[in-house]
Amino acid sequence: MYVIRLGEVKHDFIIWSCSCFLRISKCFRRYPPSKRNWIIAGACFIYLFYVVSQVVYVLPTDRLSGKYKYRGARGIFASRFDDTLQETTGSRVAPNANVSYSTTPKYNVVYITLKSKRRKPAIIRGTIRPKLRKKTVSKNRRSQSSFINEVDIGTEAEEKPRHTYQSALSRKSSRYVYNALKNINPNNSDTESHYSAIRIYSERAPPWFSKGDIEALRFLADSKISGIKEVSFTGRRNVFLFESMTDASANSPSKYNQMDDNAVCQGRCALIKRPLDTSEVFAFHLDRILGLNRSIPAACRRFTFFEDDQPSPVVLWDPTLAPADNEAQSSIRVTWGSYQHSLKDKCWHRGAVPTAESGCSSIHHYEWSRLALFDFLLQVYNRLDRNCCGFKPRKEDTCVKLGRHQQCSDPDSIELVHIIHRKHDPRRLVLIDNKGYFDRDEDNLNFKLLEGIKELPEHAVSVLRSHRLREKLLQSLFLDEVYWESQGGRLGIEKLIDVIEKRAKVLLTYINAHGIKIVPMSM
Repeated sequence: MYVIRLGEVKHDFIIWSCSCFLRISKCFRRYPPSKRNWIIAGACFIYLFYVVSQVVYVLPTDRLSGKYKYRGARGIFASRFDDTLQETTGSRVAPNANVSYSTTPKYNVVYITLKSKRRKPAIIRGTIRPKLRKKTVSKNRRSQSSFINEVDIGTEAEEKPRHTYQSALSRKSSRYVYNALKNINPNNSDTESHYSAIRIYSERAPPWFSKGDIEALRFLADSKISGIKEVSFTGRRNVFLFESMTDASANSPSKYNQMDDNAVCQGRCALIKRPLDTSEVFAFHLDRILGLNRSIPAACRRFTFFEDDQPSPVVLWDPTLAPADNEAQSSIRVTWGSYQHSLKDKCWHRGAVPTAESGCSSIHHYEWSRLALFDFLLQVYNRLDRNCCGFKPRKEDTCVKLGRHQQCSDPDSIELVHIIHRKHDPRRLVLIDNKGYFDRDEDNLNFKLLEGIKELPEHAVSVLRSHRLREKLLQSLFLDEVYWESQGGRLGIEKLIDVIEKRAKVLLTYINAHGIKIVPMSM
């Protein structure tokens, strides 16, 4: 009965609506055509007014949100690590990063969300480096660009072919650099005073950075340049430093400041490297995330007085490093054979002083484990495997050009390179020239870097196992805006992280297969 009554109600409603429509249309037809047109025009005007009112109601909200959408100024939630550092404002958020903001100061307001895993992971076949186009330029312009493009500063300068760099450090190029910098005003910064290339949008920076790291990154990216000088490095090649005599750097209590007359740097300096060495910036962030804390702070910076305007990595100049005036550019002489013996003897482990007959160096046993893990992830071979004995090198590799890959018959006599420590701390290594290679396939990794290693640091391995390495690298590298943009934004950074994640999986498999112990290394 209820269903029948409901159907009757619906039928009556339809009949009533139809009759109402017929009555209204009959009354509408009685009016003359002029009145009917006015009625239709009035109805259209009322509808148009309603639509416009809705649009005007919505627009102020969109404009307001657009105005403050990117007001993530570096000074609003700037880091307060150093009172001498001025807070900066007026930044622009990278378009490839997913960042949200919050006004609550106790939370970290920088959030980089992780995308779902891609169906086809990126495979990098070629070396990640900018393509250099041949241009016909005048001699003056060529001498200007040769400072950045041709001078091998830092990594293996003495190993490059002589014809490539025969004019790089010539008097003409050096004179051009000096003349270009004579008119630099110390009061004018190379970057705008209100703009910082180090993007920190919260009260606190990522926890893996110390107060000194953030101060060093701000100095490298934003400091005022008072001059550039050419100094000899390791007694064999020259390098270029940019110097800053600002009040913030000169008055800050830093171990890198040496204001004596005999110091190479009066104030605070940074080493300028080639644009192709930007992997050192990635290496610094990876070092801090893994908790190794053995590399020197590095950032990316553009120099307006160089015509090519390519972003160049700059590394903090550390005068506390022990001198390395030998062929291997090391503070101590260590061969592959003595290195393997020191791993077996566990030199300086648990405070035990080695005997003179043991052949131990001053480096602590745990330092070699940190070095091996770090070099394997980045495939830095020039420290432990200078002759490329542990993998198949390419024709463009330095060891092939110099014929060193054919000298692997007596590995014990091969000398390790860049074994550096500080003058006041001979037990700890300092990792310099961390030029990584991201184009090495998984079937051609250099496992010789892990030979003799029986222990690895617990904290670093836990980061690799936590599946949060990608998230931390994104958050960390996002701080350096110049490096982020030079690698193609988030898409380019993701490709680099893909390579490191694959090597991390291979390393974890190697640890389980060889029974390597994971121990806490507090030193």
